[in-house]
Amino acid sequence: MIGFVHPNTLRKQGVLGINQRNTDYIMRYNPRHLYPLVDDKLTTKSLAIKAGIEVPKLYATISFDHEINALESLLNKYHQVVIKPAHGSGGNGILVLGGRIGKFYKTAGGDLISLNSIKHYVSNILSGMYSLGGLPDEAFLEYRVKFDPVFNNVSFKGVPDIRIIVFKGVPVAAMIRLPTSKSGGKANLHQGAIGVGINLASGKTTYAVTSNHITTMHPDTGHSINDLEIPQWEKILMIAIKCADTVGLGYLGVDMVLDSELGPLMLELNARPGLNVQLANQQGLKINLEKIDQLGKIPRDIMQRIDLTRSLIENQN
Repeated sequence: MIGFVHPNTLRKQGVLGINQRNTDYIMRYNPRHLYPLVDDKLTTKSLAIKAGIEVPKLYATISFDHEINALESLLNKYHQVVIKPAHGSGGNGILVLGGRIGKFYKTAGGDLISLNSIKHYVSNILSGMYSLGGLPDEAFLEYRVKFDPVFNNVSFKGVPDIRIIVFKGVPVAAMIRLPTSKSGGKANLHQGAIGVGINLASGKTTYAVTSNHITTMHPDTGHSINDLEIPQWEKILMIAIKCADTVGLGYLGVDMVLDSELGPLMLELNARPGLNVQLANQQGLKINLEKIDQLGKIPRDIMQRIDLTRSLIENQN
């Protein structure tokens, strides 16, 4: 699937294109009136908490410019925090702070930033610089995740995150995104992070892709990224299913992290998840999407749906 492939070959491999994703899955299974439930991260967080889904703890919300003056006391109180735009997308506008050094604060990448620069950054968030459509936004501060030790040798500074594609309440594909020096410590594939496919049944990593090239090792650590077993995999699948049930979207991207102390945490949800998961798994999405679509009725029980997910893999072997 890497490099040029004839369209007929892609169709045979079950590769889902953007247009078909939009018309056959997003428009068909995601009612637009439900989009605000996932496009607003604060709304998503509130819904998740009510549903008993674990999320990074919310420390504070900044909605107006005059509230920016409270930043210093907030940063002194919580030390390590993540600052996000409520309506950001694609990981844009996220600032990770790892404590204070003298008059400066340390970013996830190891750079030092002044309080005034942080205030300016938050002001830009409020102005809508990172929001969908450029509309005025809110900023919020939340708990900074400490990633599970299983990722110590396959991540550069930042926190790896797990993307699960859920269709009709059933997980159909998954990958983990590993930060690199090229991505600036961010789990952003477009900036150079590694996308690693995950076997849905076992929770073990399979193929890995970075900048459209297959790889087997992390470029910064030299460690293998194949056959890495993701801890608490069944719980991760359960959370993904609960998220889909909570917001009511039929085609959903669920982003999670694995904290060393708190376990799996839901970061955010996406009504228009990208298609890079196909590259990471070296398999088209349509294969599993069509299998689920042909079932008709989907069981309500979460464990039965996890069994369905496992059967998708068993039927491929």
